[in-house]
Amino acid sequence: MLSKKATCNSHGQDSSYFLGWKEYEKNPYHPLTNPSGIIQLGLAENQLSFDLIESWLESHQEAMTLKKDGVLMFKELALFQDYHGLPAFKSALAEFMSEMRGNKVEFNPEKLVLTAGATSANETLMFCLTDPGDAFLLPTPYYPGFDRDLKWRTGAEIVPIHCSSNNGFKITKQALEKAYNNAKKRNLRIKGVLITNPSNPLGTSMTRDELDILINFIASKDIHLISDEIYSGTVFASPGFISVKEVIKGRDDVSNKVHIVYSLSKDLGLPGFRVGAIYSEDDLVVAAATKMSSFGLISSQTQYLLSVMLSDKDFTMKYIMENKKRLEHRHRIFVDGLESAGIKCLNSNAGLFCWVDMRHLLKSKTFEAEMELWKKILFQVGLNISPGASCHCQEPGFFRMCFANMSTDTLNLALQRLNNFVEADDTNCTHRRLSSLPKWVRRLFAFSSQMGSSPFAFLSKVRTLDKTQHPCVNALNPSGLAVSS
Repeated sequence: MLSKKATCNSHGQDSSYFLGWKEYEKNPYHPLTNPSGIIQLGLAENQLSFDLIESWLESHQEAMTLKKDGVLMFKELALFQDYHGLPAFKSALAEFMSEMRGNKVEFNPEKLVLTAGATSANETLMFCLTDPGDAFLLPTPYYPGFDRDLKWRTGAEIVPIHCSSNNGFKITKQALEKAYNNAKKRNLRIKGVLITNPSNPLGTSMTRDELDILINFIASKDIHLISDEIYSGTVFASPGFISVKEVIKGRDDVSNKVHIVYSLSKDLGLPGFRVGAIYSEDDLVVAAATKMSSFGLISSQTQYLLSVMLSDKDFTMKYIMENKKRLEHRHRIFVDGLESAGIKCLNSNAGLFCWVDMRHLLKSKTFEAEMELWKKILFQVGLNISPGASCHCQEPGFFRMCFANMSTDTLNLALQRLNNFVEADDTNCTHRRLSSLPKWVRRLFAFSSQMGSSPFAFLSKVRTLDKTQHPCVNALNPSGLAVSS
């Protein structure tokens, strides 16, 4: 007796991305009460700079108690319900967005639409720009939640723009055209392209060349571009962040077709405050989105508190600079820890996560092997990570791992667990491969181990000594992993 929407399976809740969360919630790690529990590496939260915000709150009790110049604002805020939002907050948010972009661009508060988080902002734009069955192109890999946020209630379709590890998953003109033509073959009406910049899950900011390719593409096809820039304040290293708003300066042909989504969930680490926004130069989009925002408003108390906080320029500048330093430091700890375990990741400069390459740990180059590895890491190692398949990556063996939502001690424990798993996997793989080696090699390997020298360094020498160049010997590298021919 329920509606089709209530009973359909298009929400995406069965994705491994969400299933990992469910397992974590059943058995969450706690250093004292549950030290063997699952550590959450699947949550893109920024908990590194809470102390800066808490310090500000402690020194601004008037804002906390909803007072202004000693006068209680409670009644005014409790009765306020205009879905256009508090003018003071919209102005403060517009200025903060400019600060995050190095004041290279300006945002008109009148063209901002407030929403209950970026999820609501993206869905609202889908409602404004598509009818059921219309399609948006998204570069892969992309945030797994988009299958829910963009499609579930709107009826819109997602067509992937398949990007490759060969060039660091950068968007190319060829990939855009191929995706566009594939959509046309399916008789889909393409209404636009949606990107995350910086990318979730890659943790990379887009170059000027990539953005130019995108702008020229949407101009040639006469379609829209949505730029989700909720991670703009997390860019901690070169090449820096370039907003699409900066790229379209002077481009009157596309100015009303480019729409920006922003949020305070990642940059300020306030996902629970549910603060998002749409910025558009298209007056019709702004008007329609404002009407729709009445279904997901930000509380007036939240708007008031944040209007005071974001208007404090000394605080915002200090926060932006210090938060980036902390993200860079935490990123380095994580990358170094992965490298110690023999694991590499995509060279990244932004975000709260790394795009980790574990293809060498797969039993085969298949998504079935990726799922098998994911289940081992989730249930045996006790780490919740997001498999590449959930992000619609075409190449098995990549995973998104988050590093900013926990203490340093918890992160180090996660890295130690992963390192132990890789070492055990290396040992098992080596024993399997040793069984096919010549007997004299197996004896020398055992002797080397007994004498306390590195068996893998020994195998490296064996490759030089073995005149027959036995293929099994030649297939072993110093890390004990098979080298593909």
